[in-house]
Amino acid sequence: MYEENAALHRPRYGSIVDDERLSAEEMDERRHQNIAYEYLCHLEEAKQWIEACLREELPPTTELEEGLRNGVYLVKLARFFAPKLVPERKIYDIEQTRFKRSGLHFRHTDNTVQWLRAMESVGLPKIFYPETTDVYDRKNMPRVIYCIHALSLYLFKLGIAPQIQDLLGKVDFTEEEISNMRKELEKYGIQMPAFSKIGGILANELSVDEAALHAAVMAINEAISHKVPEETMKALTNPNAVLSNIENKLAQDYQEKLFEAKKIKQERNAGGKSDSVNAEEREMYEELLTRNEIQDNVNKVNVNKALQRVNQALEKQDENDLLSGLQAPSLSLAAVYQENAPWYLTNLHAEREQKSQQESFSGMLNKDDLQAGISLSNDQARAHKLKLEAVEKINAAILNNDAVQTVTALMLPEAQLPGVNPDMPDLYQLELSNLQRQNPEGKLTHEELAIAVEMLSAVAQLNGALTLNNVEEMIQHLTSPAIGISNLQDAYTQRYADTLMLLKTQAAEQGQDYLSWNDIQACIEEVNMQIKEESERVFAADLINDAVDKKDPNKTLEALLMPSAKLQEVNSSIANHYQDVLWDTKQQKCKVSQDDGAALWLDEIQEAILSANQDTEDAHSLAIAVSEINSAIENGDSQQTLAAMQSSNAVTRGVVPECADTYQNELFEAKKQKTGEGPNGSLWVIHKIKDKYEYYHNLETAEGTWEKPESIVQNNTQLSREEIQDVTGRITTDHHREQLWLANEGQVIRLQACARGYLARKAYSERLNYLHKQEPSTIRLQSSWKGYKQRKSYKGRLRVLQDNVATITKIQSFVRMWKARRAYRTRCQYFKDHTPEIIKIQAYLRANKAKDDYKTLINAGEPPLNVVRKFVHLLDQSDLDFQEELEVTRLREEVVTKIRSNQQLEKDLNLMDIKIGLLVKNRITLQDVISHSKKMDKKNKGQAMEVISGDKQGLKSLSKEKRKKTRGLPTSILSAADKSGLFGQIDLPDAPKQINQIYGYSHLHLVQLRFKPERRISTVKTFQDCIGRGDQI
Repeated sequence: MYEENAALHRPRYGSIVDDERLSAEEMDERRHQNIAYEYLCHLEEAKQWIEACLREELPPTTELEEGLRNGVYLVKLARFFAPKLVPERKIYDIEQTRFKRSGLHFRHTDNTVQWLRAMESVGLPKIFYPETTDVYDRKNMPRVIYCIHALSLYLFKLGIAPQIQDLLGKVDFTEEEISNMRKELEKYGIQMPAFSKIGGILANELSVDEAALHAAVMAINEAISHKVPEETMKALTNPNAVLSNIENKLAQDYQEKLFEAKKIKQERNAGGKSDSVNAEEREMYEELLTRNEIQDNVNKVNVNKALQRVNQALEKQDENDLLSGLQAPSLSLAAVYQENAPWYLTNLHAEREQKSQQESFSGMLNKDDLQAGISLSNDQARAHKLKLEAVEKINAAILNNDAVQTVTALMLPEAQLPGVNPDMPDLYQLELSNLQRQNPEGKLTHEELAIAVEMLSAVAQLNGALTLNNVEEMIQHLTSPAIGISNLQDAYTQRYADTLMLLKTQAAEQGQDYLSWNDIQACIEEVNMQIKEESERVFAADLINDAVDKKDPNKTLEALLMPSAKLQEVNSSIANHYQDVLWDTKQQKCKVSQDDGAALWLDEIQEAILSANQDTEDAHSLAIAVSEINSAIENGDSQQTLAAMQSSNAVTRGVVPECADTYQNELFEAKKQKTGEGPNGSLWVIHKIKDKYEYYHNLETAEGTWEKPESIVQNNTQLSREEIQDVTGRITTDHHREQLWLANEGQVIRLQACARGYLARKAYSERLNYLHKQEPSTIRLQSSWKGYKQRKSYKGRLRVLQDNVATITKIQSFVRMWKARRAYRTRCQYFKDHTPEIIKIQAYLRANKAKDDYKTLINAGEPPLNVVRKFVHLLDQSDLDFQEELEVTRLREEVVTKIRSNQQLEKDLNLMDIKIGLLVKNRITLQDVISHSKKMDKKNKGQAMEVISGDKQGLKSLSKEKRKKTRGLPTSILSAADKSGLFGQIDLPDAPKQINQIYGYSHLHLVQLRFKPERRISTVKTFQDCIGRGDQI
């Protein structure tokens, strides 16, 4: 809660807290941070809008610029609003696998180019377009985001895309993200585009034809609302609507489809409206169909009728009707060939039958299904023809007994055969030649070739893997179904691989290039025989698992002692514990592997035996240690009890010597309470090992066993390990807690005080939040009522205008035309009537101007520069002129240097004034003020000493004469700047608006001072007041 309150009082970007006083550098820093934050908000707006269009998640906002460089998301966006222009097959690296693997490629620019072309196709003005290098090289990414914002607004007005959201001030970014973005923007070195002016620029750039299109679309929407098909058809055929594929016989279908689409759009937009949005701010096309939506619905009606005809032909199995239906212009199906009609009928009928099994099937194949079926049929027909030709070439090559030619023919893509290894042509030639001779027709069919080549390629790949000693690839080829090796067992693939590598080496030594299929099969059989001999040891493990499952310790011991098992350190006296440990180990393995039939291997059984032996040793040591502790407690010697608990065999933890007497007393009392009425005289004590095994210890013989004795009774005078640990642990904990409280009493008090303060602040914050929550409710009610009245007034006025659109348009056009024509004729007539007078006036003005300039040049001691320029060709240049020009240049440099020096002095004085104010408020020390005064002396080389006295006591120590000089300093500086022409160069683009207004107002008074000397006193006072106001800001 405290962090939330702190966040509420944290200043937002672009605001200045009343208490703080920012310097010019800090204000400039704040401005740059604001620009970076606003740009991040625009990035987030573009990201969410693209995600809404593509229904695909984009990279985070801070990584969006880098993610857009390959153009994949941009071209996907282009496919969204221009699918016909940008098919999916033209998108380069659509999955971005190459970009993620090796970065940008020059072909990624094709994506950006397609995006630009798609925007041009929908009519977006080119003033918004970025360059390709702006995207690919990140030369101007703000320009790209600016273009995306303009595109979103344009597509929204066309009804193609949703409206982009305004997220300025609604999203949060970390200081690090904002600082990083600021650095990136500084690298660009460009001016940030004006995102707020996109709407106005877009409106100015749209062509005049948009008005006619808009009127035609409005007429179509009005006709749709009247539900008269003839009127709707008339509006649809209006040339200004730019609609295509309109068929008169489908008028009723167009009316129904468009009316339904308009109704759905109105209901959807009505449900998404917010009460806080005024009616003026809603776009008209939120309730009306756009031109693209009308064209889409018309196309849907045309396509639906054509689809019905095609599906009827499929039901009747009529090849001719199907072909004519597929060639319908409304479907716009590509590559429909008459010779492939049987393939079309077969594939499309099969596709329809397959989809009819689905519950969601509507009864008709859609356009995409038809196009996919046509493309598939064309490919199949073409591939079938090429396949038959390739099979003829292969049989001819085999008959020629040319191994290289045979492999070349097998590798033809048209043959549609499995992959061929060109490094072993003799293998293919020999085996295929044998098959061809065995065939009665003397030729191999495609099916026979496919089976034979698949097996021979698998044998060749296996030989290649054996040559390279690649075990993984070797196992993969050996277990492949294509090779056809029998009696393979997955558990022994590594064994097969090792044996085959050895056999391959032996064959190479004998001059054999490769292993045949028979050699590989024989090797597998030999390995299987070897594995069978090793199964006997596995059989012993199965016997042990069966004995463990029967929970018979004797049978388990017999199985463990079998010579074939080769188990070590088996002790017959702890057979019961072996049974328990092996059973628990097996159950744990079943649980981990989630297999109830999991069995223990011999190494796991050996590990369990060793663990059981160790448990026996630990249990015996534990029993002896507990017995010694109980004996020490009976003796009443606290030190002996402490020594017994601290022994190496003891099981107690956290024993503190300072509590020895307490241990003795508490343990003695616990033992006394456990004994109760008296000892039962039993000699047996039961100890729990690993919280699941019971170990039985005899106090008389000091021996133990895992087998439960008959008629056993627990000795009631002996404390168990758990009881001793509970008592010692409780005493030790109490001791530590007491020491901790004593050591941290002050901290506990402070913690309580902090908790009470937190609760008080929490209650105050809750009350304050409740009071703040009531104000928005009142504002919301008022805004809702005002919005309702405004919407009602707007709808009434809109209804009147809609009912008289044609009349209003005619009246306005006639009036504007008449006014423009009258004004133009009046002005032309005036010029015609006074043509001689106008010529005389112009000649007289030019002559007077020339005479005045010449008199000024002759009589003035320092004529103006513009006058001298007119007659400079008549003057002679001398060395004196050149020297005077150098002197003027030097004087200008001196004026600029002094003005900069005075500005620096003024900054230091302002900073001194601030520090004195902070010193008065006890925010800084006097030493800081004195230190700053010394720095001023060093920087200005003694200039500040004319203002600040030698004892450095501040501005109050100035004499009366020096105060007058200080007051007159701003006036002198600005007067000199104005006379030198440098005042107009003063510009404070990073300062607040009020300061720029003050300096502008001051400059106006200085100009008046120059031309009106009688107003010097009032102007100087005004300027001093302006400087004071700027200081306060």
